[in-house]
Amino acid sequence: MKGKWRIMSMGMWDKDYLDMIEPAYISFDDQDKGTLVFGCISATLTCSLTTTDADFDFEGQDEMEATSGEGWAELQPDGSLEGEISFQNGDETSFTAAKW
Repeated sequence: MKGKWRIMSMGMWDKDYLDMIEPAYISFDDQDKGTLVFGCISATLTCSLTTTDADFDFEGQDEMEATSGEGWAELQPDGSLEGEISFQNGDETSFTAAKW
């Protein structure tokens, strides 16, 4: 699970939005931290990782406004990630990602 993953799709947003500022990604490091970037959102993750899945909380910015929430990701048999991101305000979206 550790490393950088390119977000390929999300249930709520199209590819143009995902890559609006920079290519969308999620990353996990050795210190149970990570990063989530897509659209106008940039957030820091606090994670609980295993070799096949991650649970995380996030805090960051969305168009200069504070945002937070939680999510999960699971390694798939084909090597991709599938997961979900839930914002504190109630929005939820699925996502898929490929190792970058």
